[in-house]
Formats: sequence, C-alpha cells, structure tokens
Amino acid sequence: MGKTILDFEKPIFELEEKLEEMKNSSGSLGIDKEIARIESKVSQLKEELFKDLSRWQRVQLARHPDRPYTLDFINNMCKNFVELHGDRQFRDDKAIVGGFAKLGKYKVMMIGQQKGRDTKSNLYRNFGMANPEGYRKALRLMKLAEKFNKPVITMLDTPGAYPGLEAEERGQAEAIARNLFEMSRLRVPIIVVIIGEGASGGALGIGVGDKILMLENCWYSVISPESCSSILWRSWEYKEQAAEALKLTAPDLLEQGIIDRIIPEPLGGAHKDPKSIADTLKKVLIEELDQLVKIKPDKLFSNRIEKFGKMGPFIE
Repeated sequence: MGKTILDFEKPIFELEEKLEEMKNSSGSLGIDKEIARIESKVSQLKEELFKDLSRWQRVQLARHPDRPYTLDFINNMCKNFVELHGDRQFRDDKAIVGGFAKLGKYKVMMIGQQKGRDTKSNLYRNFGMANPEGYRKALRLMKLAEKFNKPVITMLDTPGAYPGLEAEERGQAEAIARNLFEMSRLRVPIIVVIIGEGASGGALGIGVGDKILMLENCWYSVISPESCSSILWRSWEYKEQAAEALKLTAPDLLEQGIIDRIIPEPLGGAHKDPKSIADTLKKVLIEELDQLVKIKPDKLFSNRIEKFGKMGPFIE
C-alpha cells in the first residue's frame, strides 16, 4: 500500500521529497547548508500547518488509512489481551472487537470498532460498520466485565452503524438503544475514547461512559459532513462548509461539554507515531481509572445520568 498524502499535506511532501533527493546526492558544494535550510523550512511549515487545521482537515486526518485502529492501540497499550467472540444469538461481528486485557495495573474489558487496512480486510471488518450482533456482542462483554467488577474501555472509530436491510431486519435500532440504556446503568467504570471517526448512533452505541476522551484529530457528530451536505445542499460539494457548521472536532466538543479531555497527537497526526500516541493514551487512561475506581457503583450510576442529562442547550 502506497503512502497516502492528503491534499493539504502536499507542500510538505514536495519539500520532503526534495530533501531526500539532496541527501542521496553527494559531492555537491554547499549542499549541507541547503539541506539544513530545507529541514528548517519543513519543520516550520509543519508547525504552521498543523497548528491551525480546519475542521474538514481534521476529518481527513481522522480517516487517514495509516491511522492506528482499535487493535493497534490494544496491542501497544495492553498485555494478555484475550479476544472474545459472538453475541450468543446470531454470529460474531468482526466490525467490533473486544476482550479482557491488562492495562498497567488494571484488568479491563477493551471494546472497540475495527476497520481494515486494505480491500480484503475492510470487507472482513465491514469497513468498521457494525451490525446488530456487534452491539449485542459489545453489551455481552460489558455485562461480563460488570460480573467480574472490571472497568470497561471502549474505542470509537466508525463511519456509522451498518445501514443494510438485513441489519434493520435483525433490529439495528433496538440493539443500539439497548446499549444506551444498559451502559447508562452499568455498575463499573466506563471510559470512552474517540480514536478516529465517531459517526452517529453507530459510535454512540458503545459511547456512553463516565469519561469521554477524544484524540486531537478526530470527529464526533450525529452526521458526517458529506451526508449533511447532501441533505442541505443536495450535493457533497459543500462538505467543508458542513464540517464547519457541525462543530465536530475535539476543541468544539470540549467547549460544548460533550467530551471531558483531549489527547494530544504527534505532529502530523496519530499515524506519524502510533507507539507514541498509544503510550500517551495509556498514561491518560490509567490516570482516569485511578479516580473512577474509587467511586461507588451507585454514585457512578447517578453521575453518569447527570452527566448526559446536562448535555446540549435547550429552551422550554
């Protein structure tokens, strides 16, 4: 798979290519000074570009094909991960993965949406779009964690729940609604982490928690910019305007009180250094668990209800 370069990254890429060519050449007078000058320019350009990204640019970074996915984070953060399968009703949904793992000093239940890296794996994972059995599997694992009094950590990264006819026939809406209800009253700590795309009810189906964390270059919204554009303007051409209007990035959601904390990413995005972002996230998760495990189950439950009840301004 070739290197993916986003449109707004092309000026940096072109400079880096020129820099690589110069480094490979030899015997030219004064080339070391020119290399140092271009390196400085590349570094400055990166700082300026990624300091002030537009909302649509962050959406693009959240969808980057090299971005770390749920299993990448689990493998980098955890030990002794044991994946559990099936919803005990229909089948195992490969779009959602989950199982017990050791995170630092804590034994936790890790659950998350999983995309593929190429056509074959994307078909296997259904592009990260879960069917009803995926949400029922996730709920089964959460109930198992509750039984053994282990915290739950969920990772959101999906373009949405699968919209196919068979998914609706098997109760897609009911499965998501059931998860919202059951997660709101689960008697163990729940931490939700948005690691990529957080689209609509597909993300929210495993998105109720005591703490909602979000990586810096992610998006989380009731609708994608493209779908919003197609509804309002009957064209995908206005997706950038839609992204601005939706206010779907981490700083927007922190300001609105939807999320609790932003996890900084390496310069250029999480895909530039997957190990570094995993280490950062692991440290933050342990910090949050240190606080949450001290809270009694009844208080966890009441705090969670109050937290989500405060979301969203309204007028009666």
